[in-house]
Amino acid sequence: MPSLQTLMMFATASLALAVIPGPTMLLALSNGMSGGLRRAAWGMAGATLGSAVVIAVVAIGLGSLMLASAWMFEMVRVVGVLYLLWLAVQLWRSPVADVQATLAHVPGREVQGRAAFTRSLTVALSNPKALLFFAAFL
Repeated sequence: MPSLQTLMMFATASLALAVIPGPTMLLALSNGMSGGLRRAAWGMAGATLGSAVVIAVVAIGLGSLMLASAWMFEMVRVVGVLYLLWLAVQLWRSPVADVQATLAHVPGREVQGRAAFTRSLTVALSNPKALLFFAAFL
């Protein structure tokens, strides 16, 4: 049974990580602004699944392996950075969307929702900050 001090440290660290926006939170904000609540919900579902997978992977020991292996940690970090750069280039090259047109019902929005799910899942899985956070606490 964890002590009260351990629980307070965990709650403080969890709050700090929730308040400081990371790539997953910024993507959720972008999904909500560009596609409304439905697209944001798809993105949140992808991020949640990604976090669950990261927790499971850390629980079976990959987190400690990555903490011990600087090379493996660097590979995960580089892949995450490359994916975030690819997302940034895609966002930079995309046309500016009209907010009113975006908020209106657009046929095929479900496809956009699935894309938001996939992007959020990929960002959550490639975020080394989450891996280190869960490794430290599990």
